[in-house]
Amino acid sequence: MRMRYKPWAEDYLKSHPSIVDVDGTHNGKMQAWFDNDAPIHIEIGSGMGQFITTLAIQNPDINFISIEREKNVMVKVLDKVLEHNLTNIKLICNEAGELTEYFMPNEVSRIYLNFSDPWPKRRHTKRRLTYASFLKLYKEILKDDGAIHFKTDNRGLFAYSLESMSQFGMYFTKINLNLHQEDDEDNIETEYERKFSDKGSRIYRMEAQFHSN
Repeated sequence: MRMRYKPWAEDYLKSHPSIVDVDGTHNGKMQAWFDNDAPIHIEIGSGMGQFITTLAIQNPDINFISIEREKNVMVKVLDKVLEHNLTNIKLICNEAGELTEYFMPNEVSRIYLNFSDPWPKRRHTKRRLTYASFLKLYKEILKDDGAIHFKTDNRGLFAYSLESMSQFGMYFTKINLNLHQEDDEDNIETEYERKFSDKGSRIYRMEAQFHSN
C-alpha cells in the first residue's frame, strides 16, 4: 500500500520504541520485547492496521506483530495501537525478506498474508509473497503446527499461490473461493477488503500448513 509521503513519519515511529522497531533493535528477541511467552502471530503487509489491531483486541492472550515496509503506512497502524492502548502488538518496519533476522526458528504460530501485491507481470513473480523463496522463510520461522492464512481479491494471485504452495509440499486445511458468501461468520475485514467487496469483488481465502519433517 502506498500513501502520500509523510516527512515526519520516521520520527513519529521512533518516538515509540516500546512499540515500533525501525532499525532491527529487537532482532531475535521477540519474547523479550513482549516480556512474555504467549503465541506469536504476524501479519506481513498490514495496510492501515484494521485487521491486526482488531485481532489484538479480540485475543489479548496472543502476541501480534505487524510487518510493514512503508513508514508512511505504518503510522496509521501505530495510531490505532495507541488509540486502543494495546499492549499485545508490536510493529516492525522492514521487508518480508528479513523475517529470519527477527524471528527464531519455530517461533511463530501463524502468518497472515492479506491482499498482498499480486505482482502480475511474469518478470516480477519472485516478488510475490507466496513465491518459493518466501515460503522457505515462513517454514523456518513457523512452528511445526503453524499455519499461513491468505486472503486476496486477485484470482490470478490466488491460483498462483495454490500452485506454489502445493509444489513446495504444503497442504491446505481450508479453501474459500467466495469468502463472503461461503464463510463470513468469523472473518475480520481489512480496509481494502471492505472497499472491494462493496464493489462486488469476490474474496478468496485459504489456510495452509507445511508437512512436518
